[in-house]
Amino acid sequence: LACQSLRQRECRLALAGGVNLMLSPENTITFSRARMLAPDGRCKTFDAAADGYVRGEGCGLVVLKRLADAIADGDSILALIRGSAVNQDGPSGGLTVPNGPSQQAVIRQALANAGVDPAQVNYIEAHGTGTALGDPIEVGALGAVFGPTHREETPLWIGSAKTNIGHLEGAAGIAGLIKVVLALQHGEIPPHLHFQQPSPHIPWSQLPLRVPTQLTPWPTGERRLAGVSSFGFSGTNAHVVLEAAPVLPNLAAEPGPQPSAQLFTLSAKSAAALDQFVGLYRDGLQAEPAVNLADLCFTANTGRTHFPYRLAWAATDLAHLLEQLQDQAETPNPVTPSPVPGHPPKLAFLFTGQGSQYPGMGRSLYETQPVFRDGLDRCAAIVQPYLERSLIDCLYQEDTLADWRRPLVVQPLLFAVEYALATLWQSWGIQPDAVMGHSLGEYVAACVAGCLGLEESLTLLVERARLMEALVETGSMAAVFADPKTVAAAITQFADSLSLAALNGPNHTVIAGRRQALEAILDQFQAQGIESKSLEVSHGFHSPLLEPMLDQFEDQAQGITVQTPKIPLVSNLTGQFVTETQPLDAHYWRRHTREPVQFAQAIASLAQNGYALFLEVGPQPVLSGMGKHCLTKGTATWLPSLRRGQDPWLTLLTSLGQLYGQGFEINWSGLYAGQRPTKLSLPTYPFQRQRFWIDQPSPA
Repeated sequence: LACQSLRQRECRLALAGGVNLMLSPENTITFSRARMLAPDGRCKTFDAAADGYVRGEGCGLVVLKRLADAIADGDSILALIRGSAVNQDGPSGGLTVPNGPSQQAVIRQALANAGVDPAQVNYIEAHGTGTALGDPIEVGALGAVFGPTHREETPLWIGSAKTNIGHLEGAAGIAGLIKVVLALQHGEIPPHLHFQQPSPHIPWSQLPLRVPTQLTPWPTGERRLAGVSSFGFSGTNAHVVLEAAPVLPNLAAEPGPQPSAQLFTLSAKSAAALDQFVGLYRDGLQAEPAVNLADLCFTANTGRTHFPYRLAWAATDLAHLLEQLQDQAETPNPVTPSPVPGHPPKLAFLFTGQGSQYPGMGRSLYETQPVFRDGLDRCAAIVQPYLERSLIDCLYQEDTLADWRRPLVVQPLLFAVEYALATLWQSWGIQPDAVMGHSLGEYVAACVAGCLGLEESLTLLVERARLMEALVETGSMAAVFADPKTVAAAITQFADSLSLAALNGPNHTVIAGRRQALEAILDQFQAQGIESKSLEVSHGFHSPLLEPMLDQFEDQAQGITVQTPKIPLVSNLTGQFVTETQPLDAHYWRRHTREPVQFAQAIASLAQNGYALFLEVGPQPVLSGMGKHCLTKGTATWLPSLRRGQDPWLTLLTSLGQLYGQGFEINWSGLYAGQRPTKLSLPTYPFQRQRFWIDQPSPA
């Protein structure tokens, strides 16, 4: 039924299996009185001594997917189900008397459903309960189907897992299927136990059937195919045709740039269970240190349910991961449950402004991450007509360092990098609940919010940069570590030359304007004991020096199409959320260029609306440093995307791990785009693989 549902595309993944537990004695007593159970407690299937079966307990489940989906998802494929069939005995000779013709019919129907000729089948996992009547009937049915296509030199091997683990009743079929899957994987047929004297009721000399009594190599051939039979107590018969898994190329071994770090996540339903899980993984990895880190992380991240108690580590190699697991195991950091999955805390993207740039920012991401590269390339194609050389060359060629003070170079570069970072975060499933940008960063924020299209927002920014670059007077800027009122009162004497450029915090105010006036006011501040710092910028942004360009810039912006934000956007002009009555039209962008950035008020607006998680989408965590002074310590979490001098990928994964701990559901397929990890064969750490069958009879 699961296979049918998959083939009809009613689902993409299915679990199929069976469970049998003996929770009361009544059935065992009844079967004993009916003399259906073997007195010695062993199933002696196909043997002359067959005198009943033994009841067993067990549980088995398999994960089923369409083959194409399993390959696309990088799953570890254990075997293929080629076909199946089910029928019913109907009236028969009694409860313990199987119907041979019905068994033949279900096997032929399954082979036809699989498109498999009987001659191609090498092994049959029989129902094989170990009864003097049932075994000969089943072997007779197998002989009728496979006898004409097999020979003495190429026999059909038959066996039954019931000789190993007893009759699992409702789980007997899945037990046989799992046994055959393991046999196909190993290329060996396990021994059938308790077969001492072949049953005299089976015409062995007339049938090309053989019972393996020792570990037997799987017959070589073009294909390895097997059948599994399971016959129900009520007369329902089922048969499944299996084939060995296809040999797929090891994509993980293909050459190419590999990420410098991996994200490893663990989760549990309680803090105690999570601590235990950490210890199990630590011990498992210490016992088998040769495991591939990428494969391990991929399997742990994509192969398990993500529960509320969560931990994540960004690791550069297996030793690095083991060190972190050891630290956690020895001195557990308290873990609080993350919010309900799908309902993480409200997240705001903060887009950094000019001054955060540096040569080569995000270079390794461009080389290894297709989503980041695509975002950057799209921006480069849009601005190419306005630049003397490629945006990518400007960013990653060392001979362009002299251009890094030019607005026409720096501003499109910052936009492109931040836009590419935003698309990368979103490809991982990290979607902002609100966006806010600082000065130039608001152009990216407006684009991500859906107010402006990518081409419109970027060409508008290029026009802004071009007009700034054409200004005769450039000016300069400085940060004054005093409150805005004090600074505003002090610069009134230079009203024509200086103005407030940004209100970044309670005691962090940026002023901009003519260099001579700026130097004079900074000397006055120094005399008053007020600290200040000159900023390395090309122009006095948000100052009177920009007024000569404003009319032309507003004219150029008249043609833009503005949409209502799809994601809430906080304005630089007001520090409040943008509403339908405040369109981001040409006049807005004129004022945005000239008037001071209300950063502190914007952060306050976000906090007042329940935002306590801030992800800075830019090349440096500049806004995070300022934002921490705008809110009470410990009331918000600030995460960087990149940090100058640090491995970009490691920085991203560290922040992503913190978001995972906050309850965000990560799109793992997006994270592994461009990488080629493979899933470790199940079961994975911290569980050890065990052989399904027992080589020798156990006295127990």
